[in-house]
Amino acid sequence: MEEDYISINKTLWNKKTEVHVQSEFYDVNSFLNGKSSLNDIELNLLGDIKGKTILHLQCHFGQDSISLSRLGAEVTGVDFSDTAIEMAQQYAHKTEANTQFICCNVYDLPQHLNKQFDIVYTSYGTIGWLPNLEKWAQVISHFLKPKGQFVFVEFHPVVWIFDNDFKFIEYNYFKSLPIIETETGTYADKSANVSKTSVSWNHSLSEVLNSLIKQKLEINSFEEYDYSPYNCFNNTIEYEANKFRIQHLENKIPMLFSVVATKKNY
Repeated sequence: MEEDYISINKTLWNKKTEVHVQSEFYDVNSFLNGKSSLNDIELNLLGDIKGKTILHLQCHFGQDSISLSRLGAEVTGVDFSDTAIEMAQQYAHKTEANTQFICCNVYDLPQHLNKQFDIVYTSYGTIGWLPNLEKWAQVISHFLKPKGQFVFVEFHPVVWIFDNDFKFIEYNYFKSLPIIETETGTYADKSANVSKTSVSWNHSLSEVLNSLIKQKLEINSFEEYDYSPYNCFNNTIEYEANKFRIQHLENKIPMLFSVVATKKNY
């Protein structure tokens, strides 16, 4: 099943996309009317992106990609879900955004795109769907211009070791065998009629950072955060506007981390 993970997960994400575009979580109507889908964390890390070229990996149905375009960047979004990319293209047309979208698996992107970018960006729930972070980092380096920046925000691997209710440790912190599960509902709509198999992997912080370092990407900043900007887990409490924690764990665990890295000029 691991060898067939792309087709299994593509089926899952095509179905999720159908639910997500209708969900309150993604609030597509507000987005189409001009609301940005980006959070303060990534906006602060990205800085002024006007006139910059950005490659957005695993972009889902394009809200963040289009939001980046609205800030003046020239953005190319990539996702392996054909349903998601079809919706992204529709939303780009509706919002008159110049965002471009490519439907392919991250690892295959060099076969579909011949260009280098000022920034490669990816965020929130992306690397768990990839079995090999060294190949992932190779793709990032391949598409970055010399002195270009990789900007990454992701859920902290500590979050993924717990069971769904954050009561006990269920999974390995370090990458091991693929995690094969049948999921009911989605993080955006827990009652949704979605029951599909998924294949995922846990990746430790050392695996993430070393994969980038091996590709001559210089780590400029690494941060950890004790909240999530999304209410996508069980047993959460919103302790400030758009900041969520696991209620019984309070601020005792990290929930996100971020990395900014620069491609060395040689």
